[in-house]
Amino acid sequence: MTFGPKLAWDDSVLPFQLDVPDMRGRVARLDGVLDGILSQHDYPPQVEALVAEMTLLTALIGQTIKLRWKLSLQVQSKGAVRMIATDYFAPQVEGEPARIRAYASFDRERLTGAPAMEQIGEGYFAILIDQGKGTAPYQGITPLTGGTLSDCAEAYFAQSEQLPTRFSLSFGLSTEPGAAEHWRAGGIMLQHMPKASPFVAEQTGSGDVLRAPDLVDGSEEENWNRVNILLDTVDELELIGPALPPTDLLVRLFHEESPRVYDAQAVRFGCTCSEDRVRQTLSIYSASDIEKMTTDDGRVTADCQFCGAHYDLDPATVGFEAAQAQGE
Repeated sequence: MTFGPKLAWDDSVLPFQLDVPDMRGRVARLDGVLDGILSQHDYPPQVEALVAEMTLLTALIGQTIKLRWKLSLQVQSKGAVRMIATDYFAPQVEGEPARIRAYASFDRERLTGAPAMEQIGEGYFAILIDQGKGTAPYQGITPLTGGTLSDCAEAYFAQSEQLPTRFSLSFGLSTEPGAAEHWRAGGIMLQHMPKASPFVAEQTGSGDVLRAPDLVDGSEEENWNRVNILLDTVDELELIGPALPPTDLLVRLFHEESPRVYDAQAVRFGCTCSEDRVRQTLSIYSASDIEKMTTDDGRVTADCQFCGAHYDLDPATVGFEAAQAQGE
């Protein structure tokens, strides 16, 4: 893919609503965010693709949920890619960008030339919501299912939230004149707004995992099928969006559904790690525990998995015994 200069709608999520079938959705375009995430690591192409897809899902889902603090997506598996973790931090002040970070843990020797999703084995897909101090964190889990991470996210919403949900994503390496090759992504998320009928709770869905078609019937089913057929007409370049603004894309796809758009949410790469947070993490350990963590050079070190930041600490200043001594 070859694109021109950075566009105004890059690194943003545009909320919209389709009034006729009563559905909501999001259009996301990521460019610099993926650069910020993937440039921190030397991932093989298969792992990069999985992290790019997970980041795009996180941007779409995070903007949908009214957060006060953080949404996290996680994949845990027994495959070559053992874990993928992403965080979406809601803006602290209205009008500020949201922040996203992501990383993957993998066994390089077990990676194969097979498609990216085949690098993930048996495991689960999870969504975690942390609204900050004074609230109980929420966690929903569903088995890894389907051929993409998008399939897993759709199954999660059907199973845990009973919300018919559809994702259409595109991501890959792009080439711009005079610029280095880099990753770019775009996608659409659709959700049917009315709550599912009571009969849904008695169904198990195909393969004992509920999916969007299991949640709709009658006129809702007709509306859901029609909008999905329209979404199926989108092509990868339209999703990536080098020449088509999100608003024009929505009119192209859903003009008969009366799409309405709302204020876009900017997103940026961002990490919350700090020396204070590292010290807080180490504050549960005793002096003998800290001694076991001390390197031959007499230091306690820690690396942030998300951004690669390196922390080098004096062992005498960390752990709960050191904190108690300093408090005295």
